[in-house]
Amino acid sequence: MYMFIRKYTNVRSVGDAARRAKSGIGQILRESHGFRSYYVLDGGDGVGIAVMIFDDRESANAANDKVLDFVQASLHDLNLGDPEIIAGEVLVKIESGA
Repeated sequence: MYMFIRKYTNVRSVGDAARRAKSGIGQILRESHGFRSYYVLDGGDGVGIAVMIFDDRESANAANDKVLDFVQASLHDLNLGDPEIIAGEVLVKIESGA
């Protein structure tokens, strides 16, 4: 598995960004090969974090490019700026037994 983490540090409203991104980014990701899951975290004080998990690096890179294009085109009024991006292979996965 491959994970992309995007961290935005000066978001006017993380909740608003998450709501608006849900349908647009959700559609992009659901149509993306190898997509596994997507999460948005409100880190407080204008910090928004988005996590995408894919089967492999190639699928993740292709989807990330589309997502960044969507964010720049559709969420520009939220002054998100350029995110810090961390990406890499998932080395450990632990899930609940429930």
